[in-house]
Amino acid sequence: MKKPSATAQNKETERSAATSSSAAPAATDRSEAEDPTASLQADLDRFRDLALRSQADFENYKKRSAREKEEAIKYANSSLLERLVAIIDNFELGLEAAKGDSEQSPIYSGMTLVLKQLHDFLAENGLQPIEAEGKRFDPNLHQAIAHEPSNQFPEGIVLRQTRRGYRFRDRLLRPSSVVVSSGPGK
Repeated sequence: MKKPSATAQNKETERSAATSSSAAPAATDRSEAEDPTASLQADLDRFRDLALRSQADFENYKKRSAREKEEAIKYANSSLLERLVAIIDNFELGLEAAKGDSEQSPIYSGMTLVLKQLHDFLAENGLQPIEAEGKRFDPNLHQAIAHEPSNQFPEGIVLRQTRRGYRFRDRLLRPSSVVVSSGPGK
């Protein structure tokens, strides 16, 4: 038997290499044909997700804007009421001073009625006074300006209110200034 020559072996190797290399591009062409479709599908999914997220963000923005606008309208008068409350305090102090002179005075009676009308008007518009005397001290509603010993009240109870606090709707407009019991004295 004759051995094939080295040239014949090289030609055979070249043919098998050519066959396998021609098969590889065909497989590569098919995978490239599938890859653009898969790539386009991935892009489509990504952009669809982005569009849905953007739409949800926009809806949340609209809701937040509407809520902020509603709150701005609801609490628009708070700065005016804050200034008006200080005037009411002075008015009440003046009435207390006038009360000592003569409670039967027609001017005193008239000013008391005006104060009542003012309180009623403010209550109709959402302003509520905070009653503190005899209640437990609440740092969310009260501002302690002093502590005093008391045999009558336990520790943490408001003894006196020096300045009335107010709520406007569901928000604190001004805390009550109070004197708090520190418990029985020694």
